[in-house]
Amino acid sequence: AILDGLERFAKYPLPGNVRVDIAEAIARYGRVKLIKRDEQLLMISDDAPLLVELQRRKELRPYILGVIDAHTLRVDAAMRGHIKQALVNIGYPAEDLAGYVQGESLSIALRGETKGGQAFGLRTYQSEAAAVYYAAGADHGGSGVVVLPCGAGKTMVGMAAMSMDSSSTLILTPNTIAVEQWITELLDKTTLEPEMIGEYTGQRKEIKPVTVATYQTITYRSRGKNRREGGDLRSEYPHFELFDSRNWGLIIYDEVHLLPAPVFSITAELQARRRLGLTATLVREDGRESEVFSLIGPKKYDVPWKDLERQGWIATADCIEVRIPLPDDLRMEYALADQRHKYRIAASSPAKYEVLDQILLKHTGDQVLIIGMYLEQLAQVQERYGFPIITGETPARQR
Repeated sequence: AILDGLERFAKYPLPGNVRVDIAEAIARYGRVKLIKRDEQLLMISDDAPLLVELQRRKELRPYILGVIDAHTLRVDAAMRGHIKQALVNIGYPAEDLAGYVQGESLSIALRGETKGGQAFGLRTYQSEAAAVYYAAGADHGGSGVVVLPCGAGKTMVGMAAMSMDSSSTLILTPNTIAVEQWITELLDKTTLEPEMIGEYTGQRKEIKPVTVATYQTITYRSRGKNRREGGDLRSEYPHFELFDSRNWGLIIYDEVHLLPAPVFSITAELQARRRLGLTATLVREDGRESEVFSLIGPKKYDVPWKDLERQGWIATADCIEVRIPLPDDLRMEYALADQRHKYRIAASSPAKYEVLDQILLKHTGDQVLIIGMYLEQLAQVQERYGFPIITGETPARQR
């Protein structure tokens, strides 16, 4: 599918070496597998020379406890996540078939009707996404990422996964607004009662069979409490105790592309728990996509937004780029600036306001959201048009 897509959209024929490189890279996934046998974690491969090569890699050497046979290595079960990270970095991402611990049982089902009396049912792609992720409870399921466009109902996929797993669930979200949305949807569309759902934020610290927390709260670092070398992460991040507070059967990472770096570290220790990542994009600003793959799991399901747009599930989007010439009085400043300042001069061009005037006039009566990078520029927009402004300093309630 990757090669077909490149051939279809590339301006020029795909070079043969590029085709070979892509095919080889894809074929490497699953050549190494992690399995559980007699309470031992084993790394296996049909390729005996490959296992010999991996034994010699310094990244893996600390985790290898012994050689069973030419196709089997015994590895440290406590380091399951770290082993997978090392294998991804080496270039042989493992297929993890080692299974999961059984979490605390939870009775949860999706409603056929919302609390408000409206009929409710999953859309076809939502049902498919949850089913592909869970894989009927098999070892090859239970960990991975579902990619759906904004507005496509990723929360519904998460709730469907919860109903399939039927165990206590920890849901991690990017902010308190998302926490409130999750709790509202859970109460409206599942059989959970209010006393079964806890909020773990800066304002409240409730730990219930289903707990919804923010990334910011769990990555709070006590002032002056840095982790001692070789010490536990919890000495530096006290709220990481939340991960041990119940026997969680499922951990959901909402907007997984925003997952803070410290959470990767604790997730490496949670490989025996089922994990579901939800996102509209796998691209991260810090470039740590490979850690999402190794610690949360591979992409299990995605639907192109154009497909959902055609089916009427999400709003139609028209993307139009308007290029605005740089004013003459800024051209010399632009010519003398370094690359970083060139970008800011162009981005902050006052010529944009005349174009913005025309766009706003064209969309009189419509809801309009203006997004900018520079606070000074946004403040000027606010002053010019009298629109409310949202910045990092805006309280969550006001947002």
